[in-house]
Amino acid sequence: GTIWMDRNLGATQVATSSTDAAAYGDLYQWGRAADGHQIRTSTTAGGPVASGSEGQNFIITNYDWLSTKDDTLWQAGNNDPCPTGYRVPTETELNNERLAFAPNNGSGAYGSALKFTLAGNRSNSAGTLGSVGAGGYYWTSTVISDAVNDNNVRYMAIWSSGSGMNTTFRGRGYSVRCIKE
Repeated sequence: GTIWMDRNLGATQVATSSTDAAAYGDLYQWGRAADGHQIRTSTTAGGPVASGSEGQNFIITNYDWLSTKDDTLWQAGNNDPCPTGYRVPTETELNNERLAFAPNNGSGAYGSALKFTLAGNRSNSAGTLGSVGAGGYYWTSTVISDAVNDNNVRYMAIWSSGSGMNTTFRGRGYSVRCIKE
């Protein structure tokens, strides 16, 4: 009963394989709107930064691209990069799709109706691309706020050998697949 976009944000086409570069799309830092930073070749700048001063740069940081954490981003349309009528999915919504992969790996992710790709990621500490064609990393809007994971958010990871839901830093660059509101 859910409706998803047929491609990653920034992709020019629906994937024809799990390693279809035209279907990789952009790589967003968690909580940021489509401001130019998500382009795979965008310039980098040191951070963290104050809200409103990030510009179009991919912010290089240890953890969060913001100097003051904001758990409201990507919640209720706040800074949402998705087109009108869509939003960033929750952990539960993305995990429900992942649990239906058969097999539960990169092949099953591409074989699903959503045709997930192995678009790679962008490093929070250097801004470099990694795992392109080997891993797919997809943001959720879910925030983890406890003493251990104070700066972390949830994402889905896909590899040739498996998939899972994990926790990571907000400064990393991952794909976004939007779900209809």
